[in-house]
Amino acid sequence: MIEVKNISLALNKRQILNNVSLTLKEGNIYGLVGNNGSGKTMLMKCMCGFIRPTEGTVESNGKVIGRDVDYLPDAGVIIETPGFIPYYSGFQNLKVLAGIKNKISAKEIREAIQTVGLDPDLKLPVKKYSLGMRQRLGLAQAIMENPDYLILDEPFNGLDQDGVEDVHQLLQKLKKEGKCILLASHSATDISKACDEVYKIKEGKIYRS
Repeated sequence: MIEVKNISLALNKRQILNNVSLTLKEGNIYGLVGNNGSGKTMLMKCMCGFIRPTEGTVESNGKVIGRDVDYLPDAGVIIETPGFIPYYSGFQNLKVLAGIKNKISAKEIREAIQTVGLDPDLKLPVKKYSLGMRQRLGLAQAIMENPDYLILDEPFNGLDQDGVEDVHQLLQKLKKEGKCILLASHSATDISKACDEVYKIKEGKIYRS
């Protein structure tokens, strides 16, 4: 479980988040809908431990992010555009990332790539991938270590209609496996289809949709 408790964030004298509270439980998909600049990406960064809130806390199973642990444990994350080594293939990129924790083998990497509809044997360098292929590879990176939490910022970005449907099916599969999933999007349609609970975020404040 993730508990966001009364967090606020101010950057350069600008109030980005204003007293946000949220509880996310396993086996559920939650959605954040908001325009660019509404604060949804910054909220996700605070939850993951990439940015420290000015006030309040984020807790995962009783551990405070930034105090007891540096980052949200056991999380797969896409925030903003996934960054990859441009002249490596998709498999090579994920192998480098998997080497950080050394939790999985090439078998799990290949399975993750196949799960998102890409070919793990494709030699094409990532710099020649389409936007949709990059997005799929980012999802493979997020799920490859079988994390308990998935924090996905604009997971449908750049995907065609078939790709969007593939992601919806994947999210439902992961939900059934007991994952706790948070999505952010500017598209209320995609969010409402995917999520059990939807929240609107506007000017740094959160509202139950």
